[in-house]
Amino acid sequence: MSVPYVVVALITIAVNAFSGVAAITRFAPIMRTLRPALASAGVPESWLIFPIGTLKTAGALGLALGLLGVPLVGTAAAIGLVLFFVCAAYTHIRVADYSPQFCLGTGFFLPLAIATLVLGVAD
Repeated sequence: MSVPYVVVALITIAVNAFSGVAAITRFAPIMRTLRPALASAGVPESWLIFPIGTLKTAGALGLALGLLGVPLVGTAAAIGLVLFFVCAAYTHIRVADYSPQFCLGTGFFLPLAIATLVLGVAD
């Protein structure tokens, strides 16, 4: 395992685990900005537990398993996170919602998931 892959994977695990748990628990500081973004994108708040929070948390756990010696699970988790954030971006683009959450997802979470996938496959 290369050092760049481990570093990027650990960052991806940390941010997705936090984001997933924050969505599932409806963490108040996050909800202040997330609630309006969900409404403008037409996504029901009930989706925060499943699929949004569950998929982010599962992706983080899958990447962790990949680091712990199950590389195919890590690769599958990275693919799943890339697909999740591509679908999230599409959801916002189709309703012309370019909120800070859209920018965070497409400018940080999606590239991080892509980098984890590329580095993991190259490793």
